[in-house]
Amino acid sequence: MHTNYTTHLQQETTRAVSSALAEDLGFMPLDTGDITASLIPPLQQATATIITREDCVICGTAFVDEVFRQLGNEVSITWHVKDGDKIKANAVLCQLSGPARILLTGERTALNFMQLLSGTATTTAYYVQFLAGSNTKLLDTRKTIPGLRFAQKYAVTMGGGKNHRIGLYDAFLIKENHIAAAGSIANAVATAKHNFPGKPVEVETENMQEFNQALAAGADIIMLDNFSLADIIAAVALNAGKAKLEVSGNITSERLSELAATQVDYISSGALTKHVQAVDLSMRLNVNF
Repeated sequence: MHTNYTTHLQQETTRAVSSALAEDLGFMPLDTGDITASLIPPLQQATATIITREDCVICGTAFVDEVFRQLGNEVSITWHVKDGDKIKANAVLCQLSGPARILLTGERTALNFMQLLSGTATTTAYYVQFLAGSNTKLLDTRKTIPGLRFAQKYAVTMGGGKNHRIGLYDAFLIKENHIAAAGSIANAVATAKHNFPGKPVEVETENMQEFNQALAAGADIIMLDNFSLADIIAAVALNAGKAKLEVSGNITSERLSELAATQVDYISSGALTKHVQAVDLSMRLNVNF
């Protein structure tokens, strides 16, 4: 994992929340940006709870905290859960208290982030259960929502998955077009190891011929992209533990158990972060008269 992962995640949280609030408030001050909240007396206090309407894995508590911090830091939040917790439907996640206007202004933005990230964590946990009893790890990809790379990758870890490379800077992933431009798999791998020694070098292969070339070139990780089950089994035997093997392409929950049985090291899926089904969360408000 990148050494500045936590710092980047915190910075991304602040930046993403600021952008989301700005678009919701029309880039205007709070008192003019939420015209519906202006119907409520400015000193009116209220309490609220956030609940989940379905079983889920929680993720995104820091985003909720950050929303109300940026809205004036007048809302007190008491959490009953933490990121990574598996929660049953109808559970209360947190209690909030503060100005009613602020609670209502921040409601949708806070829920949007938490629904999204809890959805990623929940989907990941669902996939991971099919790998139980094996040494195969589930990886995410770079197919993330722009601006939320670190948040979604964090959500994957909360669901029990592992992170692939964070970006283009922390590991090589040599694909078809890179190979064509470099002249061969051997040239691409050799140049990668020379230019950035110590960086992991992964080669994406689409058939057994390319796999053999990547293995001979000394790739650290070899991706078996859309390989048949028979070819995956053959690649594992030929590899004999030399490189780490990653299966990718058309990964569904129904295939996970049989793929793990081949003893590959990793299975990667873009669906964890790009096919996100938001968890159904809601906020209930009680006004203090």
